Amino acid sequence: MGIQDIIEGKKQWRAHMARVKALPPDYQIVYKEIQRYMFKVGPVDSADGPLLSGILDFFEEGVSADRGVLELIGDDVAAFCDDLIKDSRTHADLYQQSIGEKPGTAEK
Repeated sequence: MGIQDIIEGKKQWRAHMARVKALPPDYQIVYKEIQRYMFKVGPVDSADGPLLSGILDFFEEGVSADRGVLELIGDDVAAFCDDLIKDSRTHADLYQQSIGEKPGTAEK
């Protein structure tokens, strides 16, 4: 990864976060909880990729339809997240796999 890739990635992330800040406060709170959950437990392949962008698109559509955030996702943020990543390999899966192996045989 070169310096240009890092700079471009930062630009994209800042633009993404600017979109988040444009959401109503209740949407921002829920988005940040989803983001925190995804970074902790979420899919290995796309912690900052299309999943979070898709959620942001979904939230922006909800705002334009004048719907509350809990109408869109329900009362349980973790259950909503778990449903999104149910078929993905997660950080939790990697951890469980690593503690289940014999010492010195962990994946590298």
